Amino acid sequence: MDRTLRGAAEMTAAMTILGTIGLFVVLSGQAAVDVVFWRCAFGALALVIICAAQGLFRRQLTLKKLGIAAVGGVAIVVNWAMLFTAYGETSIGVATAVYNTQPFILVGFGAMFLGERITIARLGWLAVAFAGVLLIVLSRPGGADYAGSHYALGIALALGAAFFWAVAALLTKKLTGTPPQLIALIQVCVGILMLAPFVSWQALPEGTTAWGALITLGVVHTGIMYILMYGAVQKLPTYLQGAFSFIYPVVAIVVDYAAFGHRLQPLQLMGAAAIILAATGMTFGWRLVRTRKAAAAACPS
Repeated sequence: MDRTLRGAAEMTAAMTILGTIGLFVVLSGQAAVDVVFWRCAFGALALVIICAAQGLFRRQLTLKKLGIAAVGGVAIVVNWAMLFTAYGETSIGVATAVYNTQPFILVGFGAMFLGERITIARLGWLAVAFAGVLLIVLSRPGGADYAGSHYALGIALALGAAFFWAVAALLTKKLTGTPPQLIALIQVCVGILMLAPFVSWQALPEGTTAWGALITLGVVHTGIMYILMYGAVQKLPTYLQGAFSFIYPVVAIVVDYAAFGHRLQPLQLMGAAAIILAATGMTFGWRLVRTRKAAAAACPS
């Protein structure tokens, strides 16, 4: 199979898996902190096997890189906890759509800490994404079984999750050359240490559905998903990586409707579409307004 086609297949599979994560969080029936802990625990087991099979434990990590990966782990764990809590306050589809603002936060971090330039086009797409968030905030999801009682809080939690994802991504940029599976293993081990004191040990999950959901989150949504996603990253150009990432919110919205009847209202659909369009436009470098130079180039005399 062609290298690019294989990468596209891997990224499609990874983003589809990621889009179902909210379903398994809800099926587990556990509080967000407990879900994140068990995801880290089962994810660590899967990643230990993966790293051992790939011989990654022979890699030498400096204390500096280990520290950066550990701080990134704190950010990732907070990110997961906030996002999983947001599912219950809004819906999986709404929280995921708002969470998809993460690339714009990362762009802001790049400007502040890496000296990267923010272009007029990026500012324009940021405005479109912000408008999308406002549209989502103005409405509530449909579905008679909607249980969230703090909709605005859910939106804020999803935005907070996006912020901490961007923090982790910024830190990961400083770990160039370190195998991503090893970074992920360090991060989930940090999560285990962070959350162990707060787990409801007196009320452990009961039944095969709860345990099955938690094991799936650790093994499939952490271990296998990392293999697929990072395998694809090595094969695809950056612009295609960004393009395929938009499968995630679309799958999440479909799963939310199919499993829980959470039908997005017209304003919310418009808001989700605006966020996805803005992120796509920024990824591909589209212009919101054609400049005179671009128009002249497109219309030869």
